[in-house]
Amino acid sequence: MKKVHDRINNMRGNLITVTAGDVGLGELAEVKLKNGRTVYASVLRIEGEQATLQVFEDARGISTGDRVTFLKRRMQATFGDSLLGRRLSGSGVPIDNGPEVIGDALDIGGPSLNPARRSIPREMVRTNIPMIDVFNCLVKSQKIPIFSIPGEPYNKLLMRIANQTDADVVVIAGMGLTFGEYQAFIDNAEQAGSLNKTVMFIHRATDPAVECLLVPDMALACAEKFAINGSSVLVLMTDMTAFADSIKEIAITMDQVPSNRGYPGSLYSDLASRYEKAGVIEGSGSITIVSVTTMPGDDVTHPIPDNTGYITEGQFYLHHGMIDPFGSLSRLKQNVIGKVTREDHGDLANAMIRLYAESKKARERRSMGFRLSKWDEKLLVYSDKFEGQMMNLEVNLPIDEALDAGWLILAECFEPDEVGIKKSMIDTYWPNKAVV
Repeated sequence: MKKVHDRINNMRGNLITVTAGDVGLGELAEVKLKNGRTVYASVLRIEGEQATLQVFEDARGISTGDRVTFLKRRMQATFGDSLLGRRLSGSGVPIDNGPEVIGDALDIGGPSLNPARRSIPREMVRTNIPMIDVFNCLVKSQKIPIFSIPGEPYNKLLMRIANQTDADVVVIAGMGLTFGEYQAFIDNAEQAGSLNKTVMFIHRATDPAVECLLVPDMALACAEKFAINGSSVLVLMTDMTAFADSIKEIAITMDQVPSNRGYPGSLYSDLASRYEKAGVIEGSGSITIVSVTTMPGDDVTHPIPDNTGYITEGQFYLHHGMIDPFGSLSRLKQNVIGKVTREDHGDLANAMIRLYAESKKARERRSMGFRLSKWDEKLLVYSDKFEGQMMNLEVNLPIDEALDAGWLILAECFEPDEVGIKKSMIDTYWPNKAVV
């Protein structure tokens, strides 16, 4: 039986306090305002008979005399085939002027998939971005963030990945997006012809902060249902720093004692419970998560990237509009390099990164005015070609073509015995004639 309470004891921002017994954490409540508007809230904290709820949407207009009805269920998303191609808010309300989404109700924020039902990831997600496909492969079911500073083209990179993926469903979870960023995702999906397999859950910068907390849970609940039904799902989340800042804002409003730089001690668990949704479901589909984490002040020791690094399976560092080969890492790439890709993949990638590292030292010697050797001059030519043909995010090459391009760059800059690759690979893959 639903409980109705006709008095709100206290209000602070988007938090309200009600005297209510026998309610559970996360339980959904309906708040009916005197002006006829209805908003929803969920139980955030229980202290004796006092239940603190966070109100979704705009809390303006709520008064102490409004009626609060507990619904005996958690917040839910609606799942169905009609979800594809739609754009919804963090509370699951359509924001694309389309009809109401019809389907089954799904509880959000549930536990991650049982590890016993997960399979070992062995399939590559092909992005046609050489700095990912050649040097740090994205693997199906991987959870990996893009570490960046504000202003870098991380959303553009997410769109590239979405356009190139062979995933059956793409779920975009946007948090704190400006109107321009939100519109860019829509335009990209329309131009790429992928709108009919894309679902967007969007929290815009002008929306209430508490809705930001719902976006990843809504997106991942639907992604998990798609995967259970056999689909390969790619989830793109941007920006997880906005999500963490919303958690911080709620914690401060609730007078919680902060743990590190104002963030609550639950930050690690809050992030992990979302990222751990990634996985290959045995006998069914998969969920791959690529997220964005903007680092305040480019500080990787900041609590958000620091905690994220412990949870995820590598990271892509985005600096100066390019993926940094030295800070980036994919901990699952060994599952696919040379196994589902060509035999030369590992040797070529290692040699190219090693030579690029040497070229950085040659650049330093040049900038300091030292006399350059012939080897230094070769490295400098190689460095320019590597950055222009491999690191440039505009380059769009399938993996085999990218490997061929890598061999050609080496042949244009070095002799076969200078690159440190075993002779059997050189004999098989070294170009017969380098193009200078």
